[in-house]
Amino acid sequence: MGLGLWNSLWATVLVEGGIFVTGVILYWRFTGAQDRTGRYAFWSLVVVLAAIYALNLAGPPPPGVRAIVIVGLAGWLFVPWAYWIDRHRRPATGLEPK
Repeated sequence: MGLGLWNSLWATVLVEGGIFVTGVILYWRFTGAQDRTGRYAFWSLVVVLAAIYALNLAGPPPPGVRAIVIVGLAGWLFVPWAYWIDRHRRPATGLEPK
């Protein structure tokens, strides 16, 4: 099952990058910053996630299972960060149901 994207690095990057960019654009378009935190924290998260993805592409494979476990568990730190950002954003004007 699947598209077999693991057979082509560039196809994988294109599809995953497209999903990431689409998600960022949709969230940015349909929410608005309530304050500076909502603006700058959002874009800082986007930059950090994009940098991590780029470094994963350019870097060597993990040295072992322990490194994978640590990085996987550290990924949960993004959940409170995203929650904090979302608390400083609101739905964009004019998007309320009629």
